[in-house]
Amino acid sequence: MSQNMRTKKLPSEFQMMKIRKKFIRILIIRSMHSLNQKNVSAKGGSASGGKKILLVTRPLSPPWDEASKNFAYYLAKNVDGFQFTLLVNKIIKGLPENIQQERIYTSSNFGFLQKLYLLRYLRRYLRRFDIAHFVFTPTKLSSALIKKFALNNKVGTLQTIATLREDLFSDEEIKKLIFGNLAVTYSDYAKNKLEKLGLKNTKRIYPGIDLGHYSSAPKNIKLINDLGISGNDFVIVYPGEYTRLGATDDIAKSLPQIFKSIPNAKFIFACRIKGTGDIQKKKEIKNKLQDKGLLSKITFIDTFSDMPKLYNLSDVVIFPAKDMKGKFDVPLVVVEAMACEKPVIISDLPVLKEFANSHNSVTIKSGDVKQLIEATSDLYKNKSKREEIGKNARKYAEENFDIKKVAEEYKKIYESL
Repeated sequence: MSQNMRTKKLPSEFQMMKIRKKFIRILIIRSMHSLNQKNVSAKGGSASGGKKILLVTRPLSPPWDEASKNFAYYLAKNVDGFQFTLLVNKIIKGLPENIQQERIYTSSNFGFLQKLYLLRYLRRYLRRFDIAHFVFTPTKLSSALIKKFALNNKVGTLQTIATLREDLFSDEEIKKLIFGNLAVTYSDYAKNKLEKLGLKNTKRIYPGIDLGHYSSAPKNIKLINDLGISGNDFVIVYPGEYTRLGATDDIAKSLPQIFKSIPNAKFIFACRIKGTGDIQKKKEIKNKLQDKGLLSKITFIDTFSDMPKLYNLSDVVIFPAKDMKGKFDVPLVVVEAMACEKPVIISDLPVLKEFANSHNSVTIKSGDVKQLIEATSDLYKNKSKREEIGKNARKYAEENFDIKKVAEEYKKIYESL
């Protein structure tokens, strides 16, 4: 190389950040000009009377197996006196007259392109509403873009925050995530955290579920046959995740001893596949259990649209989480199982202890495989204990997680904004 040629300097990290921001801005502007108007105009039933409320969510569409969209869907159906607009990728049939639908999404996967569609819609149409209710966990980028491009001072804003990502964000960064007139948290833990950061306009409301939908019922015979389970089997269900929660390796370690102490036990991994990490972990777990000759006692379910049937098929539900990073403070799978009168074995993480106690569940030390084995075996041997815990769990769900009671709390907020 000639000595006269000058070495070209690479852009600094700060310059790269500016380039990325400029690129995102260009994408947003292009999407706002180029997206076809027909993606925005599809609607459901007609609405009349009351404040106009936009539920800002990921694409709302079946199956109802994701906590944030489930909550938004049931909330809209249970709050009366207001006009709701849901953001969907497919029109949902059978909704009440006070709920409209805007078909702004093209996929149920809430990826980058779908987020641009959402931002485009907010920028164009937010001013039509009295209240914008944001129902998703905020990120630095989403909060920054919403504050810059979408907010309108004439529109009341409410954020329902299922968890604070303390593993990702500093205290100062968490403060910048909050842009609503009011922030509603799922737990006292998160509410207290925000208040310590100086954010006083906060309120804790537990997430609600439909207690008519999630209730005790006999084991479904068709499901028993479809899964190859006997009516006399003792069924244990883990409705968690393969990679997040950090529970699958502990569960795999516990299963040989559980099957030894409970000869008629069957285990179900009811875990959605969310990425390549889940695919790899599932394969790893299956290989381990196959090497031990246990696969005949285990069923793997990736997606199941009728969760109450699965809960009611179980005798025990386990949730031995070691890490709640990225998960809701109140995991709805636990609450749903409680509502179905199932005894839940749950770990003693601080955020879980807020709603799980010795009367409505069985608490074990996080990461303690021996305690998991012992707790499962104990519930197997004590039917009356299972039933008592299940009844207490149902009562607790009725007192704290009834969507009708939760809807009344949000109704008061909507009226005040």
